[in-house]
Amino acid sequence: MQSHIDRCRKAFDDIVRLIDEAQTIVICAHINSDGDALGSTLALSEIIAARWEGKEVTCLMPDKGEVPRIYRFLPDSDRLISACDYTGDPDLFICVDLSAPSRLGEAEELFRRAKKRAILDHHPCDDPQADAFVVRPSAAAAGIVVAEFALHLGLDISADIAQNLFCAITTDTGRFQYQNADAEAFDVASFLVSRGANPSEVSLHVYQSFQLAFLHLKSAVMGRITTFSHGRIAYSYATQADLARTGASLDECDGLVDVVRSVEGSEVALFLKEVPNGEVRGNLRSKTGRDISGVARALGGGGHAAASGFTIKGDIDDALSAALPLLKDLLDQEEAEEGTDRS
Repeated sequence: MQSHIDRCRKAFDDIVRLIDEAQTIVICAHINSDGDALGSTLALSEIIAARWEGKEVTCLMPDKGEVPRIYRFLPDSDRLISACDYTGDPDLFICVDLSAPSRLGEAEELFRRAKKRAILDHHPCDDPQADAFVVRPSAAAAGIVVAEFALHLGLDISADIAQNLFCAITTDTGRFQYQNADAEAFDVASFLVSRGANPSEVSLHVYQSFQLAFLHLKSAVMGRITTFSHGRIAYSYATQADLARTGASLDECDGLVDVVRSVEGSEVALFLKEVPNGEVRGNLRSKTGRDISGVARALGGGGHAAASGFTIKGDIDDALSAALPLLKDLLDQEEAEEGTDRS
């Protein structure tokens, strides 16, 4: 952990200077905010409040609507407001868990209006649009980058900061089951527990408090799981009709990709969900070392090698017709390359 802090020292110092010079600061993550996005946003707000007295810090939700139910236990989650309710021009806009402004949703216009911009992220980005940034794709979660920023400041991390960051790392590593759950992720998580993070509370709220409506939806999704390309690709979906019938909420669907991911012998998992306005959101997961982020980018999305997503116009059939051939081509190409290497 210390080695990464040392390598990012100048970039962290640049962000410190931006915060020093700013009075009004906005922090915002990507649309369809997950545990890493929300935990990192809230933790960074608490870090700034602890280090800089008198700053006006606002935590934004890029989407309209409430904080997802499973994340409302996070300390200070009630401070999150919708971006459309913020009308000022902030001195500093800080992006966490994203580098592409196009994924800011309602907050993108505010990002453009801000006097200065900073980024703390772990998604690959060739050209971060910011005055200062730390973008480290080797980090398992944005929460790790935010934790390192706090340590760079010499801050005594509080239990609330630790809890938010632990949730960020836990969710982005799939409870430390994904390929990105490396030694650093465990090292930072252990450090956060020593500072007051409560793993059982995170697990209880995020993974063990499902409403009956969600479990009925999960049953429907499990019953639809299908394999493609000789079992290498597993996929399923949820429709708006499913949500209406079961009473499950849209924000509860994200974890269903892990149900699809559990199919024996599959290498890639695809979960689709219909959303309002005639769109379908797709979640992709790789179970091996295969990089599925290129498929997500080809469909207008992005993400990591092992976990990516996209949104397209159309229905479930349109989404399957677009995604499945790309995934098959990816697996076929990599299989051919592996065969060439062996020969």
